[in-house]
Amino acid sequence: MKRKVCVVVTARPSYSRIKTALDAIVAHPDLELQLVVAASALLDRYGSAVRYILKDGFEIAARVSMVLEGENPTSMAKTTGLGLLELATVFDNLGPDVVVTIADRYETIATAIAAAYMNIPVAHVQGGEVTGSIDEKVRHAVTKLADLHLVATEMAAQRVIQMGEDPAKVHLTGCPSVDLAAQILDQPALDFNPYEKYGGVGKEVDYAQGYLVVMQHPVTTENKVARQHIKETLHAVHDIGLPTLWFWPNVDAGADGTSEGIRSFREIVAPQNIHFFKNMEPSDFLRLLLNSRAIVGNSSVGIRECAFLGVPAVNIGSRQAGRERGKNVLDVGYDRDAIRAAIETQINNGRAPQDTLYGDGLAGQRIADILATAELTIEKRLTY
Repeated sequence: MKRKVCVVVTARPSYSRIKTALDAIVAHPDLELQLVVAASALLDRYGSAVRYILKDGFEIAARVSMVLEGENPTSMAKTTGLGLLELATVFDNLGPDVVVTIADRYETIATAIAAAYMNIPVAHVQGGEVTGSIDEKVRHAVTKLADLHLVATEMAAQRVIQMGEDPAKVHLTGCPSVDLAAQILDQPALDFNPYEKYGGVGKEVDYAQGYLVVMQHPVTTENKVARQHIKETLHAVHDIGLPTLWFWPNVDAGADGTSEGIRSFREIVAPQNIHFFKNMEPSDFLRLLLNSRAIVGNSSVGIRECAFLGVPAVNIGSRQAGRERGKNVLDVGYDRDAIRAAIETQINNGRAPQDTLYGDGLAGQRIADILATAELTIEKRLTY
């Protein structure tokens, strides 16, 4: 009998973080994929990741609407609670043998809590990493709820073991998003028109001679100053004058401030060098990154995939504080002059050497093989 693997995708980055593992699970003779799509992955305002999931041919076993409006700490907590309620029902209906949860978002902990209380083994992808916000607390809490750990780096594996987890349950797989980056290197050309394919808003800048990519999310523990943070980056990118393709933020506390800052700047300044997008297919986004001069902001893609691709990254603020990084990253604070100087430095430095810190391109297959063969026991069974 095939082992039923329930993977919960809750946001656009979660999909790119697990896509190659989904492919490998579907192809594995001993596994059956139960794909649950939830939270902001279902919402058009955050790029409707579900559209790309369906386009890639995946069958969806359940959809879970769980995001409450507000984009503040209270709505995050309530969304987590609603997700816990709804996901418990989904797991009860599907009867999976193992539930896979990804990384460190607040929806991730709802997934892990629901499965753990239902005595369903939990496999956690990307545990053991350090970041600079509430995400780190969530990630480590999910580690303690998990029974199988599929980590991206050697240091992450050691942290999970230091947290008291059984070394036999900790597997160094690499990050599946690096698998996608490895595939892009085989076909690196920017072979699509982003405006024709994805629309967006703002001037259609001429990117043929080089461009920047910007993706900056609010920091949940600094949500009240998200608008000021994004304003500094907007001014820096506008002043530097390079054509820029800018992506909308995640649905986190402070996202309203970030979005309002972008809209206000767009209306008042009317920048002629910036075009804004909601989302792209993972492969298209990586091709866009590979052909860019640099990525600017605070997304982990600048730390993970761009290290492998050798794309210079300007990392702003505290969101990625403590995360392992390659030589492609230059850190800077929330100051427009410092951000501009960092962008100029990275452009002058040019491409960085490839770094396999977060994987070698084979993580998805490793994850599927482990899910098929690992002993799925609940290490911390509840007692009453």
